[in-house]
Amino acid sequence: MQRPPFTALAAVYDAIMADVEYDHWADFVLSYARDGGVPVPDVTALDLACGTGGFTRELLKAGLRVTGLDGSAEMLREARVRLPDVPFVQGDLRTFELQERFGLMTCVFDSLNNLLTPEDLGAALERAWAHLTPGGLLAFDVNTRLGVRELWEGDTIEGLAPLPGGEEVHYHWSHHYDPEADLGVVQAFCRLGEQEFVETHRERGYDPQDLEPLLRRAGFTRFEIVEYPDYADPAPDVARVWVFAWKEGV
Repeated sequence: MQRPPFTALAAVYDAIMADVEYDHWADFVLSYARDGGVPVPDVTALDLACGTGGFTRELLKAGLRVTGLDGSAEMLREARVRLPDVPFVQGDLRTFELQERFGLMTCVFDSLNNLLTPEDLGAALERAWAHLTPGGLLAFDVNTRLGVRELWEGDTIEGLAPLPGGEEVHYHWSHHYDPEADLGVVQAFCRLGEQEFVETHRERGYDPQDLEPLLRRAGFTRFEIVEYPDYADPAPDVARVWVFAWKEGV
């Protein structure tokens, strides 16, 4: 019943995440990019940790030529069904190497929190910097340390989500904080008919003061760390921040 992260979950992920506001997040990112001089939609984009393509689809709707990259073959299988005309690549955020460079790069839904050490996050930021064109923009969100400690009110989410064809998936996800490892741990239980599985997901929280040296070390000399949806400076008790980092140069 125990499965590796983002394997069995791929088949029911979109049903469970049907209410995620990918469209609002895309407006937030693209508005910032346009205001900063990124020639949207006349720019190529790379959606990192794209999963099943929920955010990728919004970039495509906005007219961008977009590529998706993810480490999970199962999630990419679903993404290719959803968006058959989009190129999807399987790759590790810490080590990927593509031939193309991109004017916009995104990584949303706390995907970078799955990198459990600052060294791993730093490696991913370095790879992102290397794949941006000069003047290009990296946009991503992360849960803060507080956000990982207090992920959900009551530490449990549960429900039934309809699937195509009339079936339903029952999900019961529980969260706890492991103070020794300084990680948030989610046990994601799902039942579909007679089939059941559990995936264990772990996240490390990153505060602005954790992110700033990693961004600089990766090569980003100009960046902003803000709150959603008003681009305000992060409050001390914020659970999630967004980062907009520019690759300067000509």
